[in-house]
Amino acid sequence: MNYKNRIVVMCVLLAVYPIQIYAQQVNDTLTISLAQTWQKAEIYSRKIAISKKATAIASTEILDAQRERLPELEVMGSAEKATNIPIYGNGVFTKPTSQHEVIHNLYKVGADLYMNIYNGNKLNLKIEEDKILHQLAGIREAETISGIRYQVAARYLELQQALIFKELILKDIADQEKQLKEIQSFYRNGTVLKSDVLRVELDLSKRQLTLVKIENDILIANQKLNIIIGEPDEKVVRPELTQLPVDVGVYSDYLAQALQHSYAWHISESETHLGELHVQQVKSNVRPKVGWYGDFSYANPQIFLYPYNPSWYSLGVTGVKVSFPISSLYHNTYKLQSAKLELEKEEEAHHDTEDKVRQQVKEAFLRYKEALVQIDVAGKNVQRAEENARIIKVSYFNQASLVTDLLDADVKLLESRFELAAAKVLAQNKYYLLQHITGIL
Repeated sequence: MNYKNRIVVMCVLLAVYPIQIYAQQVNDTLTISLAQTWQKAEIYSRKIAISKKATAIASTEILDAQRERLPELEVMGSAEKATNIPIYGNGVFTKPTSQHEVIHNLYKVGADLYMNIYNGNKLNLKIEEDKILHQLAGIREAETISGIRYQVAARYLELQQALIFKELILKDIADQEKQLKEIQSFYRNGTVLKSDVLRVELDLSKRQLTLVKIENDILIANQKLNIIIGEPDEKVVRPELTQLPVDVGVYSDYLAQALQHSYAWHISESETHLGELHVQQVKSNVRPKVGWYGDFSYANPQIFLYPYNPSWYSLGVTGVKVSFPISSLYHNTYKLQSAKLELEKEEEAHHDTEDKVRQQVKEAFLRYKEALVQIDVAGKNVQRAEENARIIKVSYFNQASLVTDLLDADVKLLESRFELAAAKVLAQNKYYLLQHITGIL
């Protein structure tokens, strides 16, 4: 082995050594399924926690609006001290000519009651609005959970792919080392040139460097997944192998599911309902207001009726109050026009959202089917590459082909195996993306 090759091997060993130390330090390995990963992510995710809080707040807003049906009750009390009333017989800027005696101590306790009977149906509309906002918060919560699930699936599959690549490269390195020994044996017998041995050794070094990169990819993907599911960065996660569903389904079924479950579609629908309610709320501004009120009090002195006297008395008053905002007849005109235009805008946005959902479902469905076709093609390519590598190897050791042909065949075989593994992972990614878009993930 010449000086340059020794340097390459040394670099490889230095790069691999920290990884080996890391593997020795980590004693616990978490083997987990995708469903279990989703459960951990839903518990740990701060985004999901925020969306749940928003849903809880919206639920409380409904209860708060419903409490507005109860009457308004107020209690009060007062204690006052009054002075005599000076009489300015000769003008304000002169000394008072006399003092009018009054009752100096005044006390009063009482209660006021008001109960809304009718206020243009504003309260019922407010409760209905809060219910729609609560429903909207629930949809957004479900959308957040689905988004986290797809993100977890992508990270899970990324780690799974890196681990599969590692197995493939380790097997390939073992095969290449075995082949190198055969070529070195042929070289010692004078059958092949020294350059052939060097080319194979160089190609093996490149594979070892690829292994280092894949090992780092595993560490990076492992940390990304750990962050989502709330595990320590150093925790070793080993995903279980996931399988694609046998039945692909048809586009019409996915579209029907999307129009029934799609988060974007339901959010747009709820916002349209809010626009309709806003129009009704603006119309309610020109309706009368009817309420029942009551007032009861104890007071001293009695200054409600003449003649006054320093005694305690009680007074209760009840009745119905009716008012009509006449100014709203002209103040409300453009408010109503603006609310109607806003509703028309929301309706157009809802139709636009429906178009986008149809397009997204179509694209995701076709990409999923494309990925499945890619698996079939990649599988056939692996068979062709294996047969080609076998033929070239026999030809090379029979001195009928060059070492470059042998190395090229080996590289194509490794690439085809990588492509097959990547195609399987990509198909699963597209499948979960399709489920996320249709709202059933």
